[in-house]
Amino acid sequence: MIQDKKLAFIGSGVMAEAMIKGLLQRELVQAGHITCADPQAHRLEFLAKRYGVLTSLDNAQALRDADVGILSIKPQMWSEVGPQLVGSLQPSAFLLSIMAGVTTGNIVRRTRHQAAVRVMPNTPAQVGLGVSVWCATKEVSEAQREMTTELLQALGIEHQVKHEEMLDMATALSGSAPAYVFLFMEALIDAGVHLGFSRQVAKDLVVQTVKGSAEFATQSDKHIADLRNMVTSPGGTTADALYYLEKGGLRTMLSKAVHAAFVKSQRLSQLSEQD
Repeated sequence: MIQDKKLAFIGSGVMAEAMIKGLLQRELVQAGHITCADPQAHRLEFLAKRYGVLTSLDNAQALRDADVGILSIKPQMWSEVGPQLVGSLQPSAFLLSIMAGVTTGNIVRRTRHQAAVRVMPNTPAQVGLGVSVWCATKEVSEAQREMTTELLQALGIEHQVKHEEMLDMATALSGSAPAYVFLFMEALIDAGVHLGFSRQVAKDLVVQTVKGSAEFATQSDKHIADLRNMVTSPGGTTADALYYLEKGGLRTMLSKAVHAAFVKSQRLSQLSEQD
């Protein structure tokens, strides 16, 4: 679907580079069909040298011939950049935004372009293992939805949802979740150091265990609770450890944390609509 399409990245930071890298590695798009726009000339120089993409310091110019305009700037820059894009995109093209908290309504209003896709990716996308949740305005065609699927699969897996409100749910669950996992890993590493391991050995043990556990869960058709029970012998060491985690309210705290992130995401989306 996207083999001969032209892409323009408005904002060329880490997530934009992750997407470019994934697309080129999978040979889904030619480097000469990708244009990166950014206010930092040295950043554009780096991307052109490493990936062979085209570059521009002018956002509107970068969008001119694009089939897909990818909005990958920081959300706080949107109020300034959005109006610059009015009239730049050809009618047959669509916008794909990975800006957190910026609604499709806001994107359409600022750019006056009706076909818009909003995506909530997460940071493991930088190594091709992310999950992206997305929704689209009704003006986005079926072919453009298929293109969106292909683009996002360059970052990992993707899920389309019907209602934009579900992106606030995804923000709290998968978008913010790498931070929850990293905090859990950090705590485990500290516990290992407390027991007497060097920090490097503790890190190696924890990182590989988390990586292996995630892969085990991916390949298994068992419920997660069943996988946990497989490790938990009656009266054993794991049972004692889990008793203290449950006593400390781990499940409740996680649920409350995710809900807090959801409420904050909803608030940011509402502010975006009013902006």
